[in-house]
Amino acid sequence: MTSVRSGDRLRELIDVLVDSVDHPAAAADLARRAYLSRFHFDRLVGAALRETPAAFRRRLLLERAAFELTTTDRAVSELAFDAGYGSLEAFTRAFGRIFGASPSEFRARGATDFRAPAPNGVHFHPPGGLLVPGDDPRRRPMDLSDRMVEHDNWLTRRMIDSAAELPEDALDERVPLDPPTHAFREDAPSIRSMLNRLVFTKEMWTAAITGRAFEESKDTSIDGMRARLDSAGDEFARLVRDVRDRGAWDTAFVDATCEPPETFTFGAAIAHVLTWDAHRHQTVAGVLRARGVDVALPDPIAWERGEG
Repeated sequence: MTSVRSGDRLRELIDVLVDSVDHPAAAADLARRAYLSRFHFDRLVGAALRETPAAFRRRLLLERAAFELTTTDRAVSELAFDAGYGSLEAFTRAFGRIFGASPSEFRARGATDFRAPAPNGVHFHPPGGLLVPGDDPRRRPMDLSDRMVEHDNWLTRRMIDSAAELPEDALDERVPLDPPTHAFREDAPSIRSMLNRLVFTKEMWTAAITGRAFEESKDTSIDGMRARLDSAGDEFARLVRDVRDRGAWDTAFVDATCEPPETFTFGAAIAHVLTWDAHRHQTVAGVLRARGVDVALPDPIAWERGEG
């Protein structure tokens, strides 16, 4: 049974309706699954989707039928039954109203667009899912680089916050890593030095990309690393957005912080930071969990869903 007691109201109301696509139920029963009266269920769905529950479900079933018409050889009568229609004639009329052609005509012309006009942007997504537009502030329109950098900064901050639960001596205890990794400066780094490396990486690369002199910070206290991350993380995110907006991924720059200076592209440098950070996050998460510290899942899917 699907509950709608938690935060993402639209998604959870949709879950109730989607469950009814393959498991038909009366409208009153759907409302009970959502822990709502029939009146409030219809009102909330209508307000959120601008379609009644019945119209929403009917459209999804017709979109699925349209998809199967051009990707399978199933009989039209079978598809009509699966879509909840008691007769082929009723299915044909409903299908024609939405797609402007009979099911047989739609199949014959090899149409590929199986999505019907929708007031809410929610559509059937093969083989059995949905496309749902983002409504969470973190799911605002942004490309992959935005998402990866924002998640990277958030996760580093969460790991620093989680490590704050440990006493100072535990933060400085050496941790032999098995298997060994080049992600940190030492073979047996401390938790403090591992977290510092996550912050230092952004500080060093923002200096390199902007072409300014770089001096490594000596403040590795928990509060110090938080403050340094706030500054370096925000600057790194701004730099990535600027590179993206200018389409400058392949533009080369000279990194004067190297000895001797080296040349990199913006795209390679940014990918380098995110790739190594992903590895470091997994390592730090494992070390913290081994010491009984509850730490966020290093998974962008969990972050996007607010499960971290």
